Amino acid sequence: MSQPTGGLPEALSYRLKRRLLGPPLVTGRASREKLSNRTALGVLASDCISSTAYGSEQILRVLVPAIGLAAFTLIMPVTLAILLTLLLLTLCYSDVVMIYTRAGGSYVVARENLGPDTAQVAAVALLIDYVVTVAIQVAAGTNAIISLAHLLGEGWTGMNHLQVPISVGVVVLLAFGNLRGLREAGRVFAIPAYLFMAAVGLMLVVGFTRWFLGDLPKADVHAEGAVPLGEAGDGWLYGATLFIVLRAFANGSSSLTGLEAVSNGVSVFREPQGRNARRTLVAMSLILGALVLGVSWLAHLTHAIPYAHGTPTVIAQEAHLIFGVGLLGLAGLVFVQLATALILYTGANSPFTGFPLLASFVAGDRFLPRQLTRRGHRLVHSNGIIALAAISLAVLLVTEANVERLVALYAIGVFTSFTMAGTGLTVYHLRRREPGRWWKVAVNGTAAVVSAMVVVIFAVTKFTEGAWLVVVFFPIGLWTLIRINREYRAEAAELAKLPSAAETDRPRWQRHVVFVLVDTFDPAVFQALRYAHELRPDEVRAVHVAVDGIHARRLAARWRTAQATDVPLDVVECPDRRLERRLTELAARTTADGRTALTLLIPHRMYSTVFGRILHRGTGERLARKLEGVPSVAVTILPYSVPRPGDGEASR
Repeated sequence: MSQPTGGLPEALSYRLKRRLLGPPLVTGRASREKLSNRTALGVLASDCISSTAYGSEQILRVLVPAIGLAAFTLIMPVTLAILLTLLLLTLCYSDVVMIYTRAGGSYVVARENLGPDTAQVAAVALLIDYVVTVAIQVAAGTNAIISLAHLLGEGWTGMNHLQVPISVGVVVLLAFGNLRGLREAGRVFAIPAYLFMAAVGLMLVVGFTRWFLGDLPKADVHAEGAVPLGEAGDGWLYGATLFIVLRAFANGSSSLTGLEAVSNGVSVFREPQGRNARRTLVAMSLILGALVLGVSWLAHLTHAIPYAHGTPTVIAQEAHLIFGVGLLGLAGLVFVQLATALILYTGANSPFTGFPLLASFVAGDRFLPRQLTRRGHRLVHSNGIIALAAISLAVLLVTEANVERLVALYAIGVFTSFTMAGTGLTVYHLRRREPGRWWKVAVNGTAAVVSAMVVVIFAVTKFTEGAWLVVVFFPIGLWTLIRINREYRAEAAELAKLPSAAETDRPRWQRHVVFVLVDTFDPAVFQALRYAHELRPDEVRAVHVAVDGIHARRLAARWRTAQATDVPLDVVECPDRRLERRLTELAARTTADGRTALTLLIPHRMYSTVFGRILHRGTGERLARKLEGVPSVAVTILPYSVPRPGDGEASR
């Protein structure tokens, strides 16, 4: 058994925590738990870059059923429109990280420029986004593994039933890794990002080479399970309505989710934080733009088509077609798919950094419970990590880890936060007299308008597919945060009402009585009696409330014959067995003269065994809550450790 300073034994729960999470980190090390730019790119950009794996596919899921093979041509203009949005948002968030170098991102921007209540719109949006990000990234990662199994051969296709169990297991592992601490998580989760960049980069090079040589094959768009082809029409949009194109644009914009991770985690960068965060953000956006454009371009060339059940994925088909058959082709396919699965899984790690930091920041503003501000065993916000994991697991189970269902919940939250960031920065620059401010106002204002358009498009086009959940629960979440804040403010106002200086430390009573509540004849009662005498009150009384007449008579008889104390036992009749009410009446009657103070001592037996805790449920806390409203009454619960059988004398 480990012994801390002073020789006190550690609790079993703490020893288990230490074994699982490692030794605790002292608070003084918090400032040293920072990330280098290279590690931060791998950790914070994983969520954003990994969306390459499904962003282009989401465009095709809208266009293929509408216009058939023409979708593989129209995907390029839609992708370019998404990249233009990426440029606007990158400029906007480059401004954010240079001005606001604390955790919080769009929340901080909105709070400082639009007010604390309005900022809760950004808070709710980001918290929802973080939860759904974990769920969708993990589900998409599992899709990548199942897609690999499908493409390896027919004998490996029976893995669809493992979609939920695998996804749940990954979320648990991610939570465990983050509970161990940011630096340890950083080392582990940075590697997959670079593996994915290398894998997709290799696929693009080989694909371009085969296309240039005229040797690039095409997918079978009529394969069993593929999304059915629509009929292309005439016109510059191949017969697609503006509604369909906007819906495809909104779906593809899911590639941009995760862009805010750097701004929400600026505080984890080394000094100078703003400059390092901006460099990482720009690098991330350039990589993301290249990968999204490349995957869409390969889909345009190969006609890799989405499947109704999600597997095999578009990017998996592209890898299979580009690398071909044979040993090298198999190695290339496995490399791409494993790297895709890894970055999607670790992309789900970014919210485990951002969500606790944001929740801590919002809780510091008294819009969330204060418990979320506390750092845990390894200098991380453990409560936030556990909360994120629990809610994400619930979302995975409800949606059965289906990516298509999750996309409907996804982009509304993050694009709402984009809108708040752009709006807040527009207001910020309008208030300042600085050179070039109109350029910044134009960029941030345009980013806000475009982001708001995506939110509206998603809310309308995806409403019946699950977006209604976000539309309905968003105002509920907003109301909850504001309600929590009002409760905290009301409590603070009450606590501020101090009595006058002449009354704060002067006694108000002329007489002090101590009641020791007696349930059974045991050492816990006599320890309480000794403590009562040490208080030196005017009177000490042992009180037993008789809810069981036979037990009360036996206890009184033993009390008299044992002669263990000179304090008599008062038996208070309670024929209706309402213990709390009878004690409340007794306490109120004792202090009714306004000159008497009552202290009620309740012996509380503490059992070291599980069965002991189950078999002996205490009533001390319940009695304390019942008596707290009675004037001039204080309730003290005295713990008494009951030893294990054969351990000898109890510790006190």
